[in-house]
Amino acid sequence: MTRDQVYGRRAVREALRGRREVLEVWATERAVKAEPWLAELDRRRLQTKADREIGEAAGTRDHQGMVAWTEPYRYADAWELAATDGALLACLDQVTDPRNLGAVCRSADGAGATGVVVPAHGAATVTPAVARASAGAVEHLPIAVVPNLARYLGEVKSDRLWVYGAAGDAEASMWDTDLSGAIAFVFGAEGRGLRPLVRRTCDALVSIPLAGSVASLNVSVAAAVLLYEARRQRR
Repeated sequence: MTRDQVYGRRAVREALRGRREVLEVWATERAVKAEPWLAELDRRRLQTKADREIGEAAGTRDHQGMVAWTEPYRYADAWELAATDGALLACLDQVTDPRNLGAVCRSADGAGATGVVVPAHGAATVTPAVARASAGAVEHLPIAVVPNLARYLGEVKSDRLWVYGAAGDAEASMWDTDLSGAIAFVFGAEGRGLRPLVRRTCDALVSIPLAGSVASLNVSVAAAVLLYEARRQRR
């Protein structure tokens, strides 16, 4: 049977609360004592292991004394997400850093976004590192993978759903843009921004006003700012 892995205390806890079945959990004695919710697990699914064994299984020291095996991650349907009433999507254009994808998912979940859409090639998808970076948000937030992001955006945009590309050189700022309707935000890759075809597919570009000396924000920070501004305008 194909299995996925999740490590980190919050990531494992949210996996247990999420949609996919958790098959087995390994935890150190210290982690078991620190996390009372582990006592709720069927003892056949929980095994106490040494820190070294968990590190070897997870392939990282960033496991916080806990690793779990789950059924494979279930991706959402990107077209169904776009068809949701009042959709609020975060679309990532070849963002490769799993920590950035995880952070975007965490912010999107907190902002009440409909979901996150990523391309199938040249981009990060859900991995144990992404689940850890998202603090388990990937277990609750719908995430979809599409073969071609530009084509997807061209198919779903309409008078009902507008596609806004986040760009530092955009003339319109988020404060001067109506973000209260159904929206798909598109965020570019680290250091490269939006690819030309993806940029041209957007209905409009929007910028985040910056008052300091830096020219841009990290993609996960930019996503958080724009998603929360859209949520604020929807009050």
